[in-house]
Amino acid sequence: MAKKLLQLTQTYCFWQIMSTTEHKKKHQEEKTENFWLEMLKTLALAGVLAFGIRTFIAEARYIPSGSMEPTLQINDHLMIEKITYLLHKPERGDIVVFRPTEALRQENFHQAFIKRIIGLPGETVEVKNGKVYINGQAIVEDYIKELPKYNYGPEIVPDDQYLVLGDNRNNSYDSHAWGFVPRENLIGKAFVRFWPINRVGTLDHDAVEFSTTPVSQE
Repeated sequence: MAKKLLQLTQTYCFWQIMSTTEHKKKHQEEKTENFWLEMLKTLALAGVLAFGIRTFIAEARYIPSGSMEPTLQINDHLMIEKITYLLHKPERGDIVVFRPTEALRQENFHQAFIKRIIGLPGETVEVKNGKVYINGQAIVEDYIKELPKYNYGPEIVPDDQYLVLGDNRNNSYDSHAWGFVPRENLIGKAFVRFWPINRVGTLDHDAVEFSTTPVSQE
């Protein structure tokens, strides 16, 4: 009788262990499944947020050429914000990233450009004698690499379009070569450099000033 009772007890304990093991195994599997499900949800949410931020708020860009020297160097990494131009009109002096214009696409350019806004809608722009003139008045440009050696214009900037030039005036493929940038092509305004470390900081967007010293246009 005692032997029979011992066998029953052992059998009961065995099934209890098996039941507990199966329960733990099932719980562990559910926990693993929940972990991966939560991970997928987190990644999906992060993807949606990243897409939303890149599309509507800001995105990173790097500088592939020297057309904006000395302000921007090759391989500088910038953040481009997209909110300002939803609230305010672009201003002279803004450093902007824009999609290629129709003229540039016809030349097989597909990557975004970065230049500085110089001429605003309705203004007459001319470049000669190493100076840029807006409506006949020279502007002060302390940020350029060297004085422009070419002549341009005079040209009137069309409505809702902008004349953009690179700060490296004599080594920049910009509006003086291919025309104006429609406002709808503007992606955003460069506002901070985050790489390299020794050049981290906000970008100078001070309003471009007009010269107070009479300059001969001859």
